[in-house]
Amino acid sequence: RTILEGLTFSAPRIPVVSNLTGELVEEYSPEYWVRHVREAVRFHDGVQTLTGRGVTRFVELGPGGVLSAMIDGAVEDVVAIPTLRKDRDEPTAFMTAVATAHTYGVEVDWEAVFAGTGARRIDLPTYAFQHKWYWLEGVDTGEVSTPVSAVDAEFWAAVERQDPELLARTLDVAADAPLNGVLPVLAEWRRRRTEESTLDSWRYRVVWEPRPEPVAPSLNGTWLLLAEAGDPVADDVAHALRAHGADVVTATKPQERPDGPLSGVVSLLGMAEDPHPEHPAIPSGVAATVALVAEGIDAPLWLLTKGGVAVGAAEELVSPAQAQVWAVGRVAALEHAERWGGLVDLPATLDARAGSRLAAVLAGLDDEDQVAVRSSGVYVRRIVPAPRGEVATEWTTSGTALVTGGTGALGAHVARWLARNGAEHLVLTSRSGSTAKGVPELVAELEALGVTVSVEACDVADRDALARLVAALDAAGRPVRSVVHCAGVLRLSAIVDLSLDEFAEVAGAKALGATNLDAVFADRELDAFVLFSSVAGVWGSGWHAAYAAANAHLDAVALRRRAAGLTATAIGWGPWAGGGMAAEDELRRRGLHSMDPESALAALQRALGEGLDTLAVAEMDWERFIPGFTSARRRPLLEGIPEVARIVAAAPQKAVDADAGSADALRAELAGLPDLEQRRVLTQLVCRRVAEVLGHASAAAVEPEQAFSDLGFDSLTSVELRNRLLADTGMRLPATLVFDYPTPVALAAHLLDRIAPTEDVAATVLADLDALRPKLTSAATDELTRMEIELRLRDLLAALDTEQQATRSAGPRGGDDEDLESATAEELFDVLDKQFGS
Repeated sequence: RTILEGLTFSAPRIPVVSNLTGELVEEYSPEYWVRHVREAVRFHDGVQTLTGRGVTRFVELGPGGVLSAMIDGAVEDVVAIPTLRKDRDEPTAFMTAVATAHTYGVEVDWEAVFAGTGARRIDLPTYAFQHKWYWLEGVDTGEVSTPVSAVDAEFWAAVERQDPELLARTLDVAADAPLNGVLPVLAEWRRRRTEESTLDSWRYRVVWEPRPEPVAPSLNGTWLLLAEAGDPVADDVAHALRAHGADVVTATKPQERPDGPLSGVVSLLGMAEDPHPEHPAIPSGVAATVALVAEGIDAPLWLLTKGGVAVGAAEELVSPAQAQVWAVGRVAALEHAERWGGLVDLPATLDARAGSRLAAVLAGLDDEDQVAVRSSGVYVRRIVPAPRGEVATEWTTSGTALVTGGTGALGAHVARWLARNGAEHLVLTSRSGSTAKGVPELVAELEALGVTVSVEACDVADRDALARLVAALDAAGRPVRSVVHCAGVLRLSAIVDLSLDEFAEVAGAKALGATNLDAVFADRELDAFVLFSSVAGVWGSGWHAAYAAANAHLDAVALRRRAAGLTATAIGWGPWAGGGMAAEDELRRRGLHSMDPESALAALQRALGEGLDTLAVAEMDWERFIPGFTSARRRPLLEGIPEVARIVAAAPQKAVDADAGSADALRAELAGLPDLEQRRVLTQLVCRRVAEVLGHASAAAVEPEQAFSDLGFDSLTSVELRNRLLADTGMRLPATLVFDYPTPVALAAHLLDRIAPTEDVAATVLADLDALRPKLTSAATDELTRMEIELRLRDLLAALDTEQQATRSAGPRGGDDEDLESATAEELFDVLDKQFGS
């Protein structure tokens, strides 16, 4: 006060509420401060005074958040913000407080806040439905930033802008140095290398890695062997299993299985390659395999093929039909991880040594579930990066190019690309032909590029129609030089719900179309024979069994054509951009980024120049993808990718059967809780798993009553959620879980019914009363005890009466029997008293 004497303040007065009185302070005096020390603190009264004057925002200036917590607990509809926290450094705590105040409408002078920091304003994206921050999180890469990296970034920034003055300053050379001629070259080199690096990171291929010779296995229990009647391979497989201790029961249908538990199911049904009698687009073995998976036998399922895969260059022939079985199996592994065994491709001859290797695989080979048994050993399937190879020539074409599905989005991109790379005549086919949406605009755009365009209504699943079209082009002097098969139909369905009609629709457009194209162009020299496949056929995708099978068929057709000396390239694509913002955002959340179409086509052109037969091209975020993909069990298939191997090593995934302890712990936790508390625990569990699947920070972001469809669930995320809950509960759960029980609350109720089925309460109460009778007799040894027991029984009956009276409908009283049935406990005791004189 001495220092401030004589000074005049022009700043406005700030009203102060006293903790002594709980009211505004008028003036201070010595007596005031004596009372302030000795009397009670009226903090709550002060807060009430402020809220009564319209204050809704409190900022605590002090070393902790104690007062803020007191305000939050005492007053509704206000916000209290501490500026310092004992568990945070001061700058972070203070800036958090400022930001929080801003979000609650407090005006902040941001120019003053950020003065001297170099911060600047930026525009935010316009997409209104993002639920996370827009700024980048800091990532500790383990590398130390050096001035060299900063100079490098500044150098390339100057090159990309093609700014000679900036580059001269960066290089510390004279401004008139001859840089103008070099800059464009450097900029183009930089652009090209950046693009090549990006495309390199998108490329993957399938390889087969040899395994050490397995030790002689020991099988036990009963194994069900399914095969067509008279299949000679079945005898060899049965002999191999029996030779290693298995009790083998053979059957032609899963319904013929024996009673009792099974140690495993081995199916040779997929080896039947003849067309299904009612759905010729589907191999009968594939149809039988789909039905077998849907049967849901409670035992590990192993699907065996012969010629379904090619391990090396010496294995020339691959069966597209049996390749489809492998694709169905990869999807079954995701949808039914709890009863999945694996896929095994057999050698031409299953001798004793190969039979021993087969038995070793069935006994369990380090979680390997995609295996080829050969006379030379055991091989496991892996996806690995596919860096660029040598380009023999820059691929171009000429003459006529045929594009199936040419009026769709993918077909349009391909048509533009062909027009830029030498095609003179484009033939775009689809079922709708020229009536498809946007065809006139597409034709005009392509003709502006200098090509002739024909749009034909031709279903490539109809071989005769396709052959007529090609013959007509030949007759017109326009033979086809390049073929690109983009046609396809996507129908999503869990295997248990997949009808053969749906399967045939997908297979007809893609698989049968590829077969027909292969046949029609089997004797022609082409510049390219390109099949648009999908990563769903390479590593599997839940609810995509039919689509995955059709795409695996395409990959096999390409391999078989190459083995026959014909040109063919199948590209297993990840998603392309242009599917819509919501769809692309959903895929990105799961780890599949949508690729720019022009970049994807650049990858295709390079693959053609390298002469590749098959390739997978996808922009993957493995950090996001792998946790969901491996949520139910280990997937060695992708561990050939170094980034995936690091992720798995850092956070190894446990198989479902290894989580018995977690399931037991959950049951133990629920056992001691009342029904409502059990439901709360399970609802919280479901919400936590939903948050993990959807990428939310916590379960608080999940509304328990909100429908899964509104939360953003689809076929893939539903499988991932099922797998996580399967690991939590140890129970078999369907892949359709979120569709059968549409909200977290409903799903939690279903889980509770499965874990702790509702007991027959009435039967339990009556049994307890029966057990109580002898105890009452022995306990009522004196009059006082008997009276106390009677009073307690009367209280229980009175409580029961209260419930009955609350629900009983009013109505006319009947005879004596009806009177007794509707009488209260008190009335009954009166009757007994009168009857027995007690």
